Amino acid sequence: MSSFRSPDLFERRNNAAIVKKLMLEKFRATRQDPAFEQQRLKRIGVNEARAARAAERETATKVREAELAAHAARGAELAAQAQREAEKAEALAKAEAAERDAALATEQKAERDARYAARKAAKKIRRRGY
Repeated sequence: MSSFRSPDLFERRNNAAIVKKLMLEKFRATRQDPAFEQQRLKRIGVNEARAARAAERETATKVREAELAAHAARGAELAAQAQREAEKAEALAKAEAAERDAALATEQKAERDARYAARKAAKKIRRRGY
């Protein structure tokens, strides 16, 4: 029966160096492959296209934000104009109400004066006995 023989330090070191060398050669061979270069160029093209689309989206977003800001400004302007018109209409309604109140007060005063004059005349007639 044979016993298990573990590799000594030198064997393990040499084996590791050989494996590293093989891995490096495999990596270099892959990098030299024309298909690898085509894939790299394809990835670069995809990334550039992605960056261009992102720039277009950002530009479109900025344009949309500018449109929304202009729309909001126009809405605020229209709201302010409507507020001014409402205030003007309210002031006009108050002025008309004040005019009506003044006319009513004048009418009521004229009626009171007429009643007073009529009472005074009736009192005068009663005194004189006509």
